[in-house]
Amino acid sequence: MSCVVEKFLRYAKIDTISDCSSKTHPSTEKQWNLARLLADELQEIGLADVTLDEHAYVTATLPTNIEKDDVPVIGFIAHMDTSPDMSGANVNPQIIENYDGKEIILNKDKKVILSPDEFPELLKYRGQTLITTDGTTLLGTDDKAGIAEIMTAIEQLVAHPEVKHGTIKIAFTPDKEIGHGTDFFDVKKFGADFAYTLDGGEVGELEYENFNAAEAKIFIQGRNVHPGTAKNKMHNAIHIAIELNNMLPVNERPEYTEKYEGFFHLMEFNGTVEEAFLKYIIRDHDSDKFEAKKKMISDVAAFLNEKSGPGTVNLDLKDQYYNMREKILPVMHIVQIAERAMKDIGITPCIKPIRGGTDGARLSFDGLPTPNIFTGSHNRHGKFEFIPIQSMEKAVEVILKIIELSTTT
Repeated sequence: MSCVVEKFLRYAKIDTISDCSSKTHPSTEKQWNLARLLADELQEIGLADVTLDEHAYVTATLPTNIEKDDVPVIGFIAHMDTSPDMSGANVNPQIIENYDGKEIILNKDKKVILSPDEFPELLKYRGQTLITTDGTTLLGTDDKAGIAEIMTAIEQLVAHPEVKHGTIKIAFTPDKEIGHGTDFFDVKKFGADFAYTLDGGEVGELEYENFNAAEAKIFIQGRNVHPGTAKNKMHNAIHIAIELNNMLPVNERPEYTEKYEGFFHLMEFNGTVEEAFLKYIIRDHDSDKFEAKKKMISDVAAFLNEKSGPGTVNLDLKDQYYNMREKILPVMHIVQIAERAMKDIGITPCIKPIRGGTDGARLSFDGLPTPNIFTGSHNRHGKFEFIPIQSMEKAVEVILKIIELSTTT
């Protein structure tokens, strides 16, 4: 079993689910278990300045072993938490050797099957070794694969001091999956000139654009009276909520969008006649379209207040993060280094926008340009998650090649 696989399997079995309702940072105590393990492993490897701070950020430094002054300080970053969308407890990874291109029975009792009919990307990996779930939990490749890949690359550099490199900074963050991964990240203290998150999907992914993002929480106050005497008196909060949702464009929902198309995503909806609650996330790569989407939902809320009475619809709209593209364009050489690294080891780069967020977005706006690199994973956040071992090994090679190229570029 390769080093990167051994590390990933160890990390995957540690439950690190984050909790969006929590007021603490990290949001769950269980994230400390992985944070402490990683800090101990970095100490054992022999890195300098290993720190585990009060918010569970793990950082460390591999000092340079060359005398050149113009070699950049590079950071590599991954997050420790897993998505609250599905349980990350009792993860039981399965290893499928020499995959034959057929259905994989993840869980016979529950009839959970990973099929190339539904997930045709499986067919790219005939003959390779896959790691899958057991059909009851997520796998945790997002982002424990990234952590394992970074740790493996750094361990190889330490074991081979003849390989020349500049100063390398490492960081593992909590709570990325709930949008708080960099809330307490000290960019200045981290001390990198630029960085890469290892938090992408299949082999070759290289991303320096992401969504602009906002969250809309909508509280609807209705009026409940006996339905027998309700005429001209009842304001049914459920109907108002439904009307609000129906006033947003149907074709701008996640299930109907791709590539650079933005969306309104209804994530939560509950209520009674008396009151209702909706939560949306709003996404678009284009800043003008992003602002237009926020205006649209604000206008809908205002219209319904005019129709049903002031105070009926209360909108709490907040920006979450922005497209890092504008911060990366002035330093595109860092994308080009990663692109060349992939080509040099036989990977065809796939440069595309992230249809989501990344710690790199906020870090880029905080002064640390941070594009995103693949981990090799597929179908993240669910029971159909899988990752080819060969893809993880390629990610390790890309990290090492980026470091090599940065000493000569």
